[in-house]
Amino acid sequence: MSVSFSLSREERAELRGILRARRADALVARRANVLLLLDDGKSAVAIADFLYLDVETVRGWRRAFMREGLTSIVLRDYSGREGHLSRTQEAELTLHLQAHPPRTVGEVRAHIGRVYGVHFSRSGAIKLMGRLGFVYKKPRLLPLGAAPEAQAEFIASYEDLCNELADDEAVVFADAVHPEHQSRPAYGWFHKDVRPAIAANSGRRRMNIHGAINLETGGFQMVEALKINSESTQNLLERIEAAHPDKTRIHVYLDNARYHHARALKPWLTEKNRRVKLHFLPAYAPHLNPIERLWGVMHRYVTHNQHHAKFNDFAAAILAFFHKTLPDKWHQIRDTVTDNFRVITQEKHCQIG
Repeated sequence: MSVSFSLSREERAELRGILRARRADALVARRANVLLLLDDGKSAVAIADFLYLDVETVRGWRRAFMREGLTSIVLRDYSGREGHLSRTQEAELTLHLQAHPPRTVGEVRAHIGRVYGVHFSRSGAIKLMGRLGFVYKKPRLLPLGAAPEAQAEFIASYEDLCNELADDEAVVFADAVHPEHQSRPAYGWFHKDVRPAIAANSGRRRMNIHGAINLETGGFQMVEALKINSESTQNLLERIEAAHPDKTRIHVYLDNARYHHARALKPWLTEKNRRVKLHFLPAYAPHLNPIERLWGVMHRYVTHNQHHAKFNDFAAAILAFFHKTLPDKWHQIRDTVTDNFRVITQEKHCQIG
């Protein structure tokens, strides 16, 4: 909505006199110029664009003039440039903003005005924030994480096992994944004139896959099930044993999902000549299971920027990845799906809230 603005003949003459005065303060002259252009019927946006000003500055000068008249263009409490704070004030402001991160630049402007009595335009406040070392970004959501000690203990135990692994032993990592029939937009290089989009799927159907990967060979075993439970776990373990006929011991690393600890599994696990041995990851430590990275690679090949209109086509693409793409390109994928473990802590993050 446009704001009605007009100058009297006397006000206009006064402002034109300011513009002609050689010794007029540059900012006073600029304010006078803005008011004259507003009186000529120019919009705040057009004036800001023409004079290289922030549009909120133009609107602020207009509001001040409508409220106070010609006295509004006098530089009261002004140090020669808009939004000037002393070094001491900037240091105090920095400490305050670090302790109380603002959501908007408007909060910063309001605080400066309230505490220091200094006005900043929106663009001026943004420049100030940059100069003080602040950037506009979103906090990272930190998941519940395993204690660093538990992670370090697991990594040391895993490395000891690998260093002492006999030729007739193998190591695999197991987990369940539930690919949902849905497209996943992902970053990519598109022509600047193109507005890329990808169709979404209306359904919520998904697959349930229990899988295991051998990092040494790239061998992958999987069970597609209606539900992931103790039965699918046993089926997967049976396939792992069948895929390693020459191994007397197969170390299976997996998370602490309830179905991995189910009572129904114990009779099978305690059978004579059972060759699998289960090793459980620390709780809340998915980064210690390389197969999690394999699921990410799967999505990169199948769902990122790809649309499968029918669920059957989607399911076929998922299965083709595991049965065809994975063995054919394991020499490339293995650089991503690795056991290069590290301890993850939250010490490097500044937690808020």
